[in-house]
Amino acid sequence: MHNDRDVMEQRLARVLDERIRPAVHARSVPLDVRIWNVPGEPVPVSEGLSAPYGPARVGDHWGPAWSTSWFRVSGTIPAQWAGERVEAVLDLGFSTHSPGFSAEGLVYRADGTAVKALNPRNTWLPVTQQAAGGEEFTAFIEAAANPVVMHTAPDELTFGPTPVGGRAHWLGGNGYRTGEPLYRLRRLDLAVVDREVHELVQDLDVLGQLMHELSPDAPRRWQILQAVGYALDAIDLQDVAGSAAAARTRLAPALAAPAHASAHRVTAVGHAHIDTAWLWPLRETVRKVARTVSNVTQLMDDHPEFKFVMSQAQQLAWLKEHRPEVYARAQEKAKTGQFLPTGSLWVEPDTNITGGEALVRQFVHGKRFYLEEFGVETEEMWLPDTFGYNAALPQLMKLAGVRWFLTQKISWNTTNKFPHHTFWWEGIDGTRIFSHFPPVDSYNGELSGAEVAHTVRNFQDKGPANHSLIPFGYGDGGGGPTREMLSRAARLRDLEGSARIEIDTPTAFFEQAHAEYERNGGAPVWSGELYLEFHRGTLTSQLATKQGNRRSEHLLREAELWAATATVRHGVPYPYEELDRLWKTVLLHQFHDILPGTSIAWVHREAEETYAAVARELEELIGSAQRTLAGTGDGHVVFNAAPHVRGGVPALGAAPRSDSPEAPVAPVAEGDGFVLDNGVVRVTVDARGLITSAYDLVAGREALAPGAVGNLLQLHQDFPNQWDAWDIDVFYRNTVRDLTEAESVTSTGNAVRVVRRFGDSRVEQTLSLPAGSRRLVIDTVVDWHEREKLLKAAFPLDVRAAHSTAEIPFGHVERPTHTNTSWDAAKFEVCAHRFLHVGEPDWGAAVVNDSSYGHDVTRDVRPDGGTTTTVRVSLLRAARFPDPDQDQGTHRLGYALVIGADVTDATREGYHFNLPERTVPGASPVAPLVTVDHEGVVVEAVKLTDDRSGDLVVRLYESRGTRAHATLTTGFPLASVFATDLLERPLDDPTSHRHVDDDVELALRPFQILTLRLRATPSG
Repeated sequence: MHNDRDVMEQRLARVLDERIRPAVHARSVPLDVRIWNVPGEPVPVSEGLSAPYGPARVGDHWGPAWSTSWFRVSGTIPAQWAGERVEAVLDLGFSTHSPGFSAEGLVYRADGTAVKALNPRNTWLPVTQQAAGGEEFTAFIEAAANPVVMHTAPDELTFGPTPVGGRAHWLGGNGYRTGEPLYRLRRLDLAVVDREVHELVQDLDVLGQLMHELSPDAPRRWQILQAVGYALDAIDLQDVAGSAAAARTRLAPALAAPAHASAHRVTAVGHAHIDTAWLWPLRETVRKVARTVSNVTQLMDDHPEFKFVMSQAQQLAWLKEHRPEVYARAQEKAKTGQFLPTGSLWVEPDTNITGGEALVRQFVHGKRFYLEEFGVETEEMWLPDTFGYNAALPQLMKLAGVRWFLTQKISWNTTNKFPHHTFWWEGIDGTRIFSHFPPVDSYNGELSGAEVAHTVRNFQDKGPANHSLIPFGYGDGGGGPTREMLSRAARLRDLEGSARIEIDTPTAFFEQAHAEYERNGGAPVWSGELYLEFHRGTLTSQLATKQGNRRSEHLLREAELWAATATVRHGVPYPYEELDRLWKTVLLHQFHDILPGTSIAWVHREAEETYAAVARELEELIGSAQRTLAGTGDGHVVFNAAPHVRGGVPALGAAPRSDSPEAPVAPVAEGDGFVLDNGVVRVTVDARGLITSAYDLVAGREALAPGAVGNLLQLHQDFPNQWDAWDIDVFYRNTVRDLTEAESVTSTGNAVRVVRRFGDSRVEQTLSLPAGSRRLVIDTVVDWHEREKLLKAAFPLDVRAAHSTAEIPFGHVERPTHTNTSWDAAKFEVCAHRFLHVGEPDWGAAVVNDSSYGHDVTRDVRPDGGTTTTVRVSLLRAARFPDPDQDQGTHRLGYALVIGADVTDATREGYHFNLPERTVPGASPVAPLVTVDHEGVVVEAVKLTDDRSGDLVVRLYESRGTRAHATLTTGFPLASVFATDLLERPLDDPTSHRHVDDDVELALRPFQILTLRLRATPSG
């Protein structure tokens, strides 16, 4: 017998799609349909239910972008359907590609309770398991007409400028939505569910997909092909329902063949990645969460084996606030072990840009929510989709009680394939966390044959390990698993030719994977940051969003510090509620598509408004506390929130001061330029406004390379191959314009002012040198109107630096300045927080900043034999997708060159630059609540405990990467002290500290983070 494999496979595809699938709901009657288009923003459910509905019918178009339409569907179950299972088929016309992206609806009963969601590949609604015949049926659908912004067809992405991301574009002058309808009603019916046909579809679906993934030389592929052929022969195409059972009988032997003993094991975890904002605004995510949770809890009723993880506490908090009845269902299913709060974080944040203390609070608020609401101590950091992972995270995870880490984004690397899928990740302090990258390379799995086969082929740790995890369910915009996915899982549990699939929890997977490695000699180790070789532009896109976050993080530090000080010193009530709310607002906006600058315009314009409101409220909290602390009097008190003494003002305290030691020195005209000289450094600015010399007068050394100029603004063409706001591709370096022409270079009395024009933009820079400081400050105002350009500021330094040192949360990382390996070369744009330092063993320089994160460092050997190490900071981008007006407008930002600095100096200057002194009328000095006698031990937070006991919490860390022995002294009688985890719970840590009188003697390992809970001796 001759076998024509292609013919048979084509036959299966057509018969399945055109005959068998339609037969699942073949017997149907149309529903009566009525519509109400919401004028403006979404309305409460009660208003939607009682709205004035008008007539509608299948074929009608509906829904301009971002609008909401409510549908009322009603009908009567025919008498002849008695005893049958009946569903409603509600196809609103959403695009069937990209099912987890933007378009969804939520179905309600007449009493306003949610039933389940509708999305492009989930259009069914349960009506009755066993009809009596003659029952009336009515349901309401809240349908969101969200545009599919990025996808035009399956596997086709578009990155062209689009106006659909702007909120104002779609609001007409009368407040009604404008624009053409996006969708067209396809089918709104009551239908009998033919269960046998439904199961036949699942049988053929699984076997067909498995067959395609097996080698044409594999006997198993031909065996499946033969079984499928026999089954298709058994089907009467004019009576699919009547012949489905016979077809299934012929497939049964193929489905009963067990997997090989050595088959790869897969733990399947139900999941719905819901971007807290991205190609939709925050308000839409609130609704997406309700839809997805309604979906999965309904699915749990029919599938007790189904388990689903929910990984962002913020989203559950929204659900509790806005849809308490859906939230109650989640809590109910949590008790059965099916709904699994996981992830341990408030949102899934960006972990490159988010500051250290903010990352602490992500864990604190996330874990505390799960504990208080679900009684669950989460042990996983579930972060599948963010753009790189800083090397402090393992220690933070351990201090939060997290044992396991999951992500998959490193699979997007464009240069190097990561060598492991299950491994120990070691942080900068030596902490290790057991980690897993799902080899399926997706967080939106469908459990398809292609995905399972890719998982097996791709798994990097074959031999010592044979177990991986697949998160399955439609996502990005949510939706979650479907009953079809659960059917695949059931059939793939033990099926020849496939990996073994078992639905279980993340904890079960990690415990089993860890035990497997322990039996086989232990897991491999990856030390240091997990650098994503992709999406490097996220360090720079949407400057205003990044500035709002940076400023908010520092304002929150100040608010907690001064409020705690005012409480301890004067008994002023501590603003617990205000700080809790403001922290959660800032944490929300650290989501990995908001803070990186990769959301639509709507999201970023809203974020800017939110940050402004946060700043106003925090400034009031800070001002109120400082006024109390400064007292009355005719003088002024200077407050220093930085962790290092400054100008005679103690760290974390305040002191009266009449002079201003950091006042800039006046520039002196020299030739066609100016000189700034404060006796420590001398800076020469030429007629072009460029720095031609930055001389360290103490060391007798020039910072700039011979013939080079500093603060050289450079403009690059910036048009990546795709993912515009996300990516900077390496070829951007091939096209550069040095901005050397100045419109004016003038003295302003205490600074040099330089004005330049280029393209449609204007930049004004003010260069100043504070008295006694090594920091040349460059205050920059840019009126930015470029398109697809990248603006950098370059400092070519006369140092032979083997590596750069960049601040990350709670420490720093060193990266090679050479490109010896492909791993080194791929790091052509890197993250640094407040500083980036380069130097030789006895001398160096740093660039500090107040709102920039993207940097690059290159090294060249000059003809004279010397080495130039060039540090550049990325200032602005002008990508056009997904926000065509990204970064357009006026921005003010600051950066500075610190001349003759080591890493300790850079750390101190970074804090000083971001925490400027505040001068308040009054006469009372403010002694710090705590002081530390070691410059390398940095106090990151001073606050009152969250349990409102009145105890003080101090979080500090060793910043140099060395061992540190220091003494912390309290400004109050100290009754007790103990170390805590991040949630302020006692920690068994006998070696890090010792209580002696009112002192705490500290012994810290390199980069150790230590949280201390201090209790004052009661007065009287």
